[in-house]
Amino acid sequence: MSRIPEPEQTPEGPAYEGRLLDRADEEVVDQGVAFDIRTLVNRRTVLSLVGFGVGAVALAACTTGGGSTAAAGGAAATTATPTPAATGSGSTASGTLPAAEIPDETAGPYPGDGSNGADALADSGIVRSDIRSSIGGGTTAAGVPMALTLTILDMANGDAPFTDAAVYVWHCNAAGGYSMYSSGIENETYLRGVQVAGSDGSVSYTSIFPACYSGRWPHIHFEVYPTVNDISDSANAIATSQVALPQDVCETVYALSDYSGSSANLAQVSLTSDNVFGDDGGVLQLATVSGDATSGYQVSLTVRVDTSTTPTAGSAPSGGGAPSGGAPGGNPPGA
Repeated sequence: MSRIPEPEQTPEGPAYEGRLLDRADEEVVDQGVAFDIRTLVNRRTVLSLVGFGVGAVALAACTTGGGSTAAAGGAAATTATPTPAATGSGSTASGTLPAAEIPDETAGPYPGDGSNGADALADSGIVRSDIRSSIGGGTTAAGVPMALTLTILDMANGDAPFTDAAVYVWHCNAAGGYSMYSSGIENETYLRGVQVAGSDGSVSYTSIFPACYSGRWPHIHFEVYPTVNDISDSANAIATSQVALPQDVCETVYALSDYSGSSANLAQVSLTSDNVFGDDGGVLQLATVSGDATSGYQVSLTVRVDTSTTPTAGSAPSGGGAPSGGAPGGNPPGA
């Protein structure tokens, strides 16, 4: 569980890291996004030293460059070097560029970006690399460790690394539920977080492997914003898409008891029949994965974003309600 930061008492009033709190009567974690952004700027050069708990080794293994994204340090779950497992045909496997821009996809009914009710992007603390726990404390999501790295490239600038782009990531838990929406976890904010791309265009997160719920291929949602200042309005997103996870890795994970129901759901869908990835089998969205179910998996994808085109996705599908809790299932298409 995360420890809530304590404000410092100064002659001018309560402060945090030498800066007066915008809301003197509120806790540090309730100061708002503007306060978070100033904190991020002040700490940008030391983000790689911030520790959030287990997963440091896995996150370091999947980072493709020396960007300023925070690593998940602290007490690592394991010191073993993960061995390559079955991998998908993701674009980073050979070091070549993806063939085209990342496809625009729906954000689904549970984005938590303010476009469908709940808004995690307005929460102080949303800019973080370890997304397993709710912001400011609360439940920590259980499951197979996953270190996710997305490398964002700017097609309008010759596929240069998209330095300073802010990437919001979210996905379901091991039971198929989404924080802020699913029954019983409406007040949780876990498995959601924003990172800012460093000079290599990469952003990294420490999380858990998501479940497979009824009707959808296993996936991770993300939105790309030009800068961290733009996350206050979901309409500012310049790309909304999803990461697909390889079948062989999913089958290994879903054999574990924490993922009850996922194996049966996976057997009912394929990349070509999925209502999101089915257009092309997820060829531009299928991640490269290494590691194992014990030490954790490293998931990576190169994402080309063309700012000269108009985004065509991001809104919630009509009729989307909150997913049920418990075993995977009950989520409408597009989630």
